[in-house]
Amino acid sequence: MIATCCKSARGVNYTYLRDLLAAGKWKEADQETLKVMLKAAKRDQEGYFTRESIDNFPCDDLRTIDQLWVKYSQGRFGFSVQKKIWLECGGKVNYDTECKLGDRIGWRKGGEWFNYDDLTFNKQAQEGNLPWGLWGVGERGWGMGWMWGEGRLLLLSHREL
Repeated sequence: MIATCCKSARGVNYTYLRDLLAAGKWKEADQETLKVMLKAAKRDQEGYFTRESIDNFPCDDLRTIDQLWVKYSQGRFGFSVQKKIWLECGGKVNYDTECKLGDRIGWRKGGEWFNYDDLTFNKQAQEGNLPWGLWGVGERGWGMGWMWGEGRLLLLSHREL
């Protein structure tokens, strides 16, 4: 293992995420990704993201999380992998593009979105399949896990990816 881990603008410790990814524990790493992202966005107390928290997500932290996923998946997973596919799907922040992305990376089949427990958490999953998380859209913001819809696409549109 690497002695030190990972740059953070907010002092977030990414060692546990790195260790989960290095061990190929994809589902646990996906869940840890949510936790560290909420910390980096200073939204861990609220447990959800807002558009502002996504727009202002620290560049160092976004790069660190992405680089860890890309490195330990040998280029199969990570936000930058998802962004490349999102751009190929049109690169727009709308539901049509979200559906195309979901179809391409294995989050949807036959027009239906998969439930979290039905996803594939191994390296045989489609390219870009992870990280996914438990994201839902709430009244006050995006939360309860990962990023669905506009929140996910806003993150992928981040210039640092």
